[in-house]
Amino acid sequence: MKKSDVIAGLLALAHETRLDIFRLLIQAGPEGISAGRIAERLGVSPTSASFHLNQLRHADLISFRRESRSLIYTAAYPVMTELLSYLTQNCCRGSEASCDLNELSSLLCQPEESKTQNIMLDAK
Repeated sequence: MKKSDVIAGLLALAHETRLDIFRLLIQAGPEGISAGRIAERLGVSPTSASFHLNQLRHADLISFRRESRSLIYTAAYPVMTELLSYLTQNCCRGSEASCDLNELSSLLCQPEESKTQNIMLDAK
């Protein structure tokens, strides 16, 4: 991952609403959430949600697909994983004895399609 991509990703996430949107999309899994539902869940106007979604999209942190008249947004898990890897690649000065890199890699998200993820979102 290029440094410029890392900076773009971090800048996109450095806003409270965009961070909330991204975390919501991570929780939603590959099924994603419609733009309207995102706005509703976060209590922001549809216009504001659209603006923030576009900022995240330009940083390649999310993607969308059209379903009928709705845009369904999903987190770009591979990009998120690359970003986390970039930030941690020199963990503990590269000393595996000081830093359990295997534990860190187990934290990286690789979602499976599951209906149970939506249940967690609706429980909030």
